[in-house]
Order: sequence, then C-alpha cells, then structure tokens
Amino acid sequence: MLNRARKPAFPILEALALGLVQGPTELLPVSSSAHTTLLPWLAGWRYSELDAELRKSFEVALHAGAGLALAIDRRGELLEDAAALDRRRAAVLACSIGPPAIAGYTLRRLIERRMGGPRSIAAGLVAGAAAMALADARPGRGARSVEEVGVLDGLALGLAQALALIPGVSRNGATLTAARARGFTRGAAQELSWHAALPVILGAGALELGRFARPVAAEGAAAMAAGGAGAFASTLLSSRVLGRRTRGRALFPFSLYRGALALVVIRRLRCAHNRDG
Repeated sequence: MLNRARKPAFPILEALALGLVQGPTELLPVSSSAHTTLLPWLAGWRYSELDAELRKSFEVALHAGAGLALAIDRRGELLEDAAALDRRRAAVLACSIGPPAIAGYTLRRLIERRMGGPRSIAAGLVAGAAAMALADARPGRGARSVEEVGVLDGLALGLAQALALIPGVSRNGATLTAARARGFTRGAAQELSWHAALPVILGAGALELGRFARPVAAEGAAAMAAGGAGAFASTLLSSRVLGRRTRGRALFPFSLYRGALALVVIRRLRCAHNRDG
C-alpha cells in the first residue's frame, strides 16, 4: 500500500505573523485575504501545502478574531445603530447585507477554487486600485452625508461587498469605492463602509465557525489559537489607531500600495516562469 505524503507542520510563528497582519489589512482597503495568501507565498513558507481543511479553519479563526475585536471596540456604534433603527435604515441594512450573503452562499467555493492563486489576486488588486482611485477623484462629487443614505446606496454597498468575495478586491476598498461613487464625502464613505461591513463580517464569521467547529489535531489547534489571538490583538489595536487616522483620508495612497504589491507578485511570477522555462 502506498503511503500518502505527510502534510507539513504549521509553524506557530508563521500562524502568529498572519494573525498580526490580519488587523491592519482588515481595516485598510488593501484586502486581508490577499495578504493571507501572498505573504506565505512571497516568504517561501509552505502554507499552500498544508491540509486544505486546516487552512480553511485557520482563515476562519483569523476572521473570527478580527470580527470579535471590531465588535468589542465598536460596540457603542453597534448599540447606537440598533437604537436608531427605523424602516428606512432597516431597508438600507437589508440591501447591504443581502447581496454578499447570497453570493457567499452560492459562489464562494467556486471563487476560492478558480480565483485563489497569486495571478488572480494580483488582478483583483489592480482592478480594485483603479476603481478606488477613479471613484475618489471624480470632480464635483462627495457632498453627501451619512444621514442622506437611501435604499439604492445600501444596494450599491451590498453589491460591492459581494464583489469583495473575489480575492484581492477588499471589502473595505469596494464599499469605500461604492460610497464615493454615490457622492458621499470621504468621512461619510468610511462610516458607511464599516456600518455595512461589520454585520457581514460577524455573520460570516459565526456561520463559518459553526461549519468548521470540529476537533483538529493539537498542532493545528495551536496554530489556529495563535492566529486568532494575533488577529484579535492586531485588529483591536488597528481599530483604535488606524480607524481614527484614516477617517476622511484620500484613497489614492492605498491604490498605489495595491498596485505596488501587484507588481511584486507579477515580477515573482515572471521570474518563476523564466526559471521553469
């Protein structure tokens, strides 16, 4: 009988590093999922060779840690939103949650299988960077406040969150782009982005935790705990520091970063192609 090749171990320090990266990349429009994939690939780690279920469970732990930190840090905003919920706001919320929920349920596995590699992530980074820069620089736009949000705005935010399932796009970047394209000020766009994203992050995290709540090997459990704890700590710190400093800021610097990261990926792919060819 042939023995299956033994899967590599998941080093705790690598898991912790990915958890620490989760916080700032979750809060900034640069795509946390892209960094979870690209950092190990660029660093030469064996993350892609890990058991697929372990990788998926680990990524769920990252999102759960980040979502819990955001819920704790922004609990005041959540309570205020709940207290102020009326028919109009409920309709806006439903429109912002519906599209990503439907897309996530029906298309997530297909997207992960077909579009999870470095090449497609680089394409998502470039496309998102261009959309962000264009929406943020449109002349004569950006005078609307949060109080003016309507159902069509909620639908635009929901469709943006659905598009963020594509690796490299970024949920934060997509919703900021949608809000700016709808004419909201930069500060209002930032607020709307997180009002729309937080319920989706928490809901998706709870759903995935329920789906993957099963025993794992002690080695995998330690890596998941390290990653989840790192994501919680880095997200809590990032929310308190970056959340204030980036409010109302232009999106162009983030577009430049995304483009630079994509160029690094493309260069690495070309080098690998030339070496193998």
